[in-house]
Amino acid sequence: MFENIIEQGAVTQLKDDILSGNYPPSMLFYGPSETGKGSAALELARVLSCSENAQWKCTCPSCERYRYLQSEDLLMLGKKSFSAETAACSSVFIKNPSSQSAKLLFFRSLRKLQTRFSSVLMEDDPKFSKLSSVLQSLDEKLNELLEIKGEEIKLAEKLSASLLKDAVTLNDEGFGSFIPTGHIRNASYWCRLAPNGKRKVLIIENSSEMRDEARNSLLKLLEEPPPSVNIVLTSQRREAVIPTILSRCRQYRFIKRSAEGEREVLRRVFQEGIIEETSAASGSLVTSYLESFLSQKCEKLRPLAIWFTASIARIAVLAARKSGSEIPAYVTALGNRYAPEADSLGFERIVKIAPLVKALTAKSGGFENDTFSGFIRNCLDLFADISKENCNAPDYIAYNDKIKKLTDEAVSASDILNVNTALVLEALIFNLKNMLVKG
Repeated sequence: MFENIIEQGAVTQLKDDILSGNYPPSMLFYGPSETGKGSAALELARVLSCSENAQWKCTCPSCERYRYLQSEDLLMLGKKSFSAETAACSSVFIKNPSSQSAKLLFFRSLRKLQTRFSSVLMEDDPKFSKLSSVLQSLDEKLNELLEIKGEEIKLAEKLSASLLKDAVTLNDEGFGSFIPTGHIRNASYWCRLAPNGKRKVLIIENSSEMRDEARNSLLKLLEEPPPSVNIVLTSQRREAVIPTILSRCRQYRFIKRSAEGEREVLRRVFQEGIIEETSAASGSLVTSYLESFLSQKCEKLRPLAIWFTASIARIAVLAARKSGSEIPAYVTALGNRYAPEADSLGFERIVKIAPLVKALTAKSGGFENDTFSGFIRNCLDLFADISKENCNAPDYIAYNDKIKKLTDEAVSASDILNVNTALVLEALIFNLKNMLVKG
């Protein structure tokens, strides 16, 4: 059990708790993204529901249903972006459509998304009727995916593209900013019904992203969990979960893996070898690998990044003039390079921080459908191009190093600390302005 979770002491503790019969009804798995929290929660569900010995390759009916994420005793909810994962898993499948493990990997990635729209959760949710045709389409195509044969390469490619299109629609239109209170209430009702097998497992990912009313509903469930149910919450930060919920969960900490551990994840899961020199902009090889499949989506953010970079240059110029400081050559180069392009793209000229933040948030859709880190990556590419165009002058490289530090802090605040993106942008622009003026 838990053989699929690499380099995490939390699962050793979890395994000991299960073998000793000392596992709690409610648990919190917390730690950075891409550390295996969701995979561990799914493996826990399989193990607790197994009708035999819970070994990794167990073929009992319960384990088979869990392997394909089709157990009626499993319920998953919580806002999460699946675009990168489904695209990466699709790539593995397309490369080797005759591989049953590659097919299962792709199938599971889509089921993780599909289960968020279970009729159990979405009863009376207005989005359910809106998305019903997409959900039906996805369900039919998933059945086709299971039947497809290895030699049907063209059919596999066509089906994969169609599945990804449905998945993108669900990702972009199906999730709000917070876990709906109705989903928590419906999940609580589901928990109180008898299981089909040994136990039920409710998994709530990114559990900190809910409003007070939803938290109160969850708290009632945690206070008196049914004896045949286990509840697993996940969160990137333990501190983001309110104390009354924390006190009712046994906590398991997941840590950032070593570089070799992350390479092993990529070798095992995605059948990809990553060379030693590979670096990760976000600090995680797994995250960097997954986000590489969003390159087309991130490319759509490039015009917004050009406008942002030109606006930063304008704001810095005005700040320098106001303070009587000399305008750095780097800032002038930024303006000369990107301001005309931003103008040609039809973006308005903004020279104040608050209006720029408001406009960026509006034009990006709050960065819900495109990753904030992807936007920042585009910006970093633009800053780097300025250095290249100026023969990598030492002072230009020094500016880029400082910009990289500030943007890394911004991405961490948004993706790990769950700070509101508008607040992150406001702080980033303010810090970039001061850094560019002062040098």
